[in-house]
Amino acid sequence: MPMKPILLPLCLCLSLAGLAVVAPVFVAADAGDEGAFKAGAASADITPQEPVRLGGYASRDKAHEGVEHRIFVKALALEDETGAVTLILTADTIGTPRWFNDELAGRIERELAIPRERFLFANSHSHTAPVVSGCLEDMYGLVGEEAEATERYTRYFLDQSFAAAKAALAEREPVTLRFGRGKAGFAANRRAFTEKGVNFGVNPNGAVDHEVPVLCAERSDGSRKAVVFGYACHCTTAGDSYRVCGDWAGFAQDYLERADPGLTALFITGCGADSNPNPRGSHLLARMHGLELAGAVANALRESTMPVRGPVSAAFDRVDLPFEDSAVRSRYEELAKNNQPATQRYAKRYLDMLDRGEALPTSYPCPVQVLRFGGDLTLVALGGEVVVDYSLRLKRELAGRQLWVAGYCNDVFAYVPSVRILHEGGYEADRSITYFGLPTRFSTKIEDLLVGRVLEMVDAP
Repeated sequence: MPMKPILLPLCLCLSLAGLAVVAPVFVAADAGDEGAFKAGAASADITPQEPVRLGGYASRDKAHEGVEHRIFVKALALEDETGAVTLILTADTIGTPRWFNDELAGRIERELAIPRERFLFANSHSHTAPVVSGCLEDMYGLVGEEAEATERYTRYFLDQSFAAAKAALAEREPVTLRFGRGKAGFAANRRAFTEKGVNFGVNPNGAVDHEVPVLCAERSDGSRKAVVFGYACHCTTAGDSYRVCGDWAGFAQDYLERADPGLTALFITGCGADSNPNPRGSHLLARMHGLELAGAVANALRESTMPVRGPVSAAFDRVDLPFEDSAVRSRYEELAKNNQPATQRYAKRYLDMLDRGEALPTSYPCPVQVLRFGGDLTLVALGGEVVVDYSLRLKRELAGRQLWVAGYCNDVFAYVPSVRILHEGGYEADRSITYFGLPTRFSTKIEDLLVGRVLEMVDAP
């Protein structure tokens, strides 16, 4: 086998608002067995084509006012030595609800012959991306033309997602996969403990996950076709800006692609539901964090990486996460007195359900997906806004495995708090449920139920 090119450092000069910044990028990498996989990669623009409301903040009261940075949905199709194809889609979006993922998965299975368990959809959770129909509807309360514009955007987004998937399948070529880990330090635990309870802030002693997992697909000549990378943090650097942007996750992808023409960079959010970028408050800071993350990916590829072999085994399931038994009329009647419109909409919806004699839901089916790349890498993809405790626990319980744990996949339906956070309270445990429309908070049973099912799926033959 011919020698692979030696890894060489280059310098990418990026201009950020007039500031010259230098980040390392690298070309070529030592490869393992060639031809074990075929990979195709593609992207499709999902920047809104008309004024729409941006998601993530109830405080916004009008449509977006410009584009800071274009946003995309991207696809990576991986064919292993058995001929089985696994499709990973990632998007610069606040989140996609169950109906969106189910409809897209059904279309992909019918038209592209990829079964549900082999299709993964990952959301970056950018808070400067458009609202998606069916997600956080009580938060926004959109009606009339605004609701219609959001529906048009959502259909466009779904169609572009399918187009990216189809394009990625069409351009498969032999590649070698390699995996490594980097580190970025801008994620900070946001659960600040005060005399008034747990509020948003910076908790320097709180749990956080600074790992940057990196999966790279290399062509036979050593050039990079695609890189998939992750980080566990909210995409909230720009705050409630009215300008479309993928935040630090979008900038990191852009920097990597600009540094390495021909590369498609895809981002998967980790279990960062209780982490915020620090510092935060501007698009410039989002660029700075994106540059740090791109550098972490480059460093991971420069340093020791391991070959990833097939075949890829896939499993998909839904775990019913039970709610606490406290969904009573008096709770909604009290919330109806709140002066926040989002809370009033939430309370009225459940009071109306009770008035009609409808039974309130007692659980929510959280999607769980496991992709095992031979014995070399296991990717666990969880639905919802998953807090960091789940990633840290799974890494302990599956010590010895090369593990990648992601959140915000296949359905962003609510926060998924741990037992610890449910006992402590705060936004992730309590206040967020009115925005997501859950009847009440989750039971403390959910952590063991979710982790238990993951362990069963990981160890399944």
